[in-house]
Amino acid sequence: MLISCVIAIIMPFELFLFAYAILGPLHYLTEISWLHDRQYYSKGKYDGWFFLLLGILISLPVIGPALNIKSSAGGNDINHYIYLAVVAGVLFAVTKNIYFRIVGLLLAFLSFRMADNFFLFFSVFLPTLVHVFIFTALFVLYGALKTHSKSGYISFAVMLACPFALFFVLPEQGDRLFSDYSLKAYNSFEAINFYSLKHFFYIEMAKDNMVENIYFSKTGILLMRFIAFAYTYHYLNWFSKTNVIKWHKVPKSRLVVIVILWVTSISLYIYDYKIGFTCLFLLSFLHVLLELPLNVVSIRGIFQESKLLLQKGN
Repeated sequence: MLISCVIAIIMPFELFLFAYAILGPLHYLTEISWLHDRQYYSKGKYDGWFFLLLGILISLPVIGPALNIKSSAGGNDINHYIYLAVVAGVLFAVTKNIYFRIVGLLLAFLSFRMADNFFLFFSVFLPTLVHVFIFTALFVLYGALKTHSKSGYISFAVMLACPFALFFVLPEQGDRLFSDYSLKAYNSFEAINFYSLKHFFYIEMAKDNMVENIYFSKTGILLMRFIAFAYTYHYLNWFSKTNVIKWHKVPKSRLVVIVILWVTSISLYIYDYKIGFTCLFLLSFLHVLLELPLNVVSIRGIFQESKLLLQKGN
């Protein structure tokens, strides 16, 4: 965690690109494998197929052109798919009753217009910063509460403190903390920075000043440090808990497939970062969707464990 924080201060763009291309694919593959063995923490046997369908629909605008597939899905459609996935994540985690599920999903369909009011949350921040930082923090907290681990509580506290440390060393205006390669490669992720700067830091963002604000401004660099740290620790946290999560306890044949796919993924990123991003987009988004029931379980578990602690305290 601290190493991620230090490197994020020094070279935020390079750290993010390295973590996303090298650690990311291995995380997606091993977590999906781990979730599959646990039925995706869902109460239905085939619920994972529903998330796969939504993942394909969400990914078509990105991967479709590369496959010569035309997609009419626009921003609102993608927003609706993600909103539907969130509702499904809650329903699949809490009930197996088919009638409750049908009614819940029907209500989600009927409330699509309401979801449009939260377009940025569902389409931009939930699959990115909420997933890699907030859900990871909740996962750490849940583990600490469940095991009553002092080191777990310390990890949670340090994780919350790290973003403040990232803002402690202020960059000089105009500092170039990126290479020409990273400037080109990071283009696919600029929407996170664009909307974060615009809506959280109230910076006027337009096409003519986007590069200046994202890559050269103090606020842009500080934000990028947080993004790089959040993504890197999200991946490292998964691998650091191998003995606890036991994601490596799978048949050797599956482990071989995972390694082959991982090496292939890295090769694609090395060949061309944008090609790697396009080819891996479905896998990266799918792991976000498939994790939603687990996020629900973690949040519910935090409330249950906190309630037990309060009862013991009284």
